[in-house]
Amino acid sequence: MYKNLVGILKRKGITIKAYAELLGISEKSAQNKIYARTEFTLGEALKTCALMPEYKMDYIFAMEEKVA
Repeated sequence: MYKNLVGILKRKGITIKAYAELLGISEKSAQNKIYARTEFTLGEALKTCALMPEYKMDYIFAMEEKVA
């Protein structure tokens, strides 16, 4: 899960539906990407970074480590 991305979207008041529309994908596809079920394309990552220029890409897309 991209915890930082989820937090930034919440702070900015951007819903997953609105985020999906920005990326040009379905809401379900956006959920799958945010929860790391599928990968972001480079274009989607660049659009995301343009939406939140105050954050670096490596922060936005830092993966939450799974604890066993």
